[in-house]
Amino acid sequence: MSYLPIEDHGIIGDLHTAALVGMDGTIDWLCLPSFDGPSVFASILDDEKGGHFKLAPAGDPGRSQQLYLPDTNILLTRFLSAEGVAETLDFMPLPEGQNDRHRLVRNVRVVRGKLPFEMECRPAFDYARQGHTVSVVKTGAVFRGPTALGLRSDVPLAEGPGGSVRAGFTLEAGESCTFVLANLADGEGPEDVDGGRPFEEYLEGTMQYWRRWISGCTYDGRWREDVYRSALALKIMVYHPTGALVAAPTMGLPEWVGGERNWDYRYTWLRDAAFALYALISVGFESEAKNFMGWLRERCHRDTDGLLQPLYGIDGRTEIEESVLNHLSGYKGSSPVRLGNAAYGQTQLDLYGAVLDAAYLYNKWGAPLDYDLWQNLRKILDWLADNWQRPDEGIWEVRGGSNQFVSSKLMAWVALERAGRISHQRGLPAGDGRWTRERDRIYEEIMEKGWNPKKGAFTQTYGGDALDASLLLMPLVKFVGPTDPRWISTLDHIQRELARDTLVDRYNVSEASPTAWARPPRGSFSMCSFWLVECLTKAGRLDEARLALEKMFSYANHLGLYAEEIGPSGEALGNFPQAFTHLSLISAAVHLDRALGSR
Repeated sequence: MSYLPIEDHGIIGDLHTAALVGMDGTIDWLCLPSFDGPSVFASILDDEKGGHFKLAPAGDPGRSQQLYLPDTNILLTRFLSAEGVAETLDFMPLPEGQNDRHRLVRNVRVVRGKLPFEMECRPAFDYARQGHTVSVVKTGAVFRGPTALGLRSDVPLAEGPGGSVRAGFTLEAGESCTFVLANLADGEGPEDVDGGRPFEEYLEGTMQYWRRWISGCTYDGRWREDVYRSALALKIMVYHPTGALVAAPTMGLPEWVGGERNWDYRYTWLRDAAFALYALISVGFESEAKNFMGWLRERCHRDTDGLLQPLYGIDGRTEIEESVLNHLSGYKGSSPVRLGNAAYGQTQLDLYGAVLDAAYLYNKWGAPLDYDLWQNLRKILDWLADNWQRPDEGIWEVRGGSNQFVSSKLMAWVALERAGRISHQRGLPAGDGRWTRERDRIYEEIMEKGWNPKKGAFTQTYGGDALDASLLLMPLVKFVGPTDPRWISTLDHIQRELARDTLVDRYNVSEASPTAWARPPRGSFSMCSFWLVECLTKAGRLDEARLALEKMFSYANHLGLYAEEIGPSGEALGNFPQAFTHLSLISAAVHLDRALGSR
């Protein structure tokens, strides 16, 4: 095998976990039973040992295309050649009840001509750390390792090398074949995989679910298709049992090929909270916002001392210990492959602003905050009032030491400012006025120490010279007016020094603070580029904003999906797809559409 470009993938999922499906018909990433569970297919991280599930025409498959069935997360991969045309449908039906199994359904049919096909299913349990046995019975197979997987087929199966199961078959126009893979309990066999239900029943139920869900979207603006796809991508990254949103469903995909920044993103960052709530509420998905707020509420309740950590497990667990999977070679040799994320133990002051902004937005557009939640938020705010002057690792989670990052102080200000708004609007107790005093101290300190008068711009750190794309949040969180002279000067500097056309780098490492970790990022941060669009919109530069947004749409993959970063030649880099990017896309599109409508 070989590695597909990251962007040559689609995603399918069942609101518990997700799989990547390549344009070559290979599923090269799937974890079970949840997003952060151990992988069973991970050939995207090691094309020899990682495990895969391939279904494609034998030999030269010709040209391939991918699209989603309209308004769904059901993926259609088409193979076109002189000999014929074949189509594969891939999807994961939603579990029916707490104890239902996770199923992956693959159906291939020929629409023209006559084509031979090959199927190979070769799981590699627990990130390819544990072996398994295989048993094959006619059109069924069971893989038994630390857990069990069952495979059902319409055609005969045979055991292959390396613990795999294979099938070779030929289909003519109008003929089809279905494979269903599912997790099994002890004592179950391949006959338990599909419950005797036909492919068409699974397809219809899954199609109805996604179309019913997206019909709740209230956005009907200029970029409906892009917003709808982003909403569907976000929904597939929600862990239904808790309402948590994963940063991405993948781990280990590199920020540059061959580099060391290969992180595990299968967890929930508090930083995403406010952006998620605003984006979901702004396009009509109050239920998802409510569920995510419920997850956030539980985190605030458990951390009773007021100290929050940057990320949590999707089930709320607090320890996300980081280790290295040395036996995996990494995507195109990009190692180390990291499991877990040590950033959970960092100090990141900006997350307090995200949490309080989320609470403010939910109180305004969702439901009134209750007294018990407010009491927990008060503890968090009191901790922040005592500690906002501390250095931290910042929004980019640097691993070279802490610093006085301007964006961290900015979001600390947001936390105290939003708390004041909530208290005033609801008449909730807010102490002795200390929050207001500390809020004003932060504001004045940013204006004094975060502003570089010689450069004429706000900077990454106090007293520094380097810029930082996180400064784009300043007008978005209403710290400065979008046409404030200091801000406009900063925006112009960011466009000159950090932006390459519409692509925005996080910072310029040649000028950045000594805490900038390791080698420079090779890709531009997708979400920062959408922040730039929103800043231009708020500054009234609507034509410039519209062109920038349209250009950003051109960097999506063929399905409208974005990775964390965009490389120099437009390639996708980092974990894929990334929730924050799609949240920022929705926010930018909604704001610009509204501004254009009132022009």
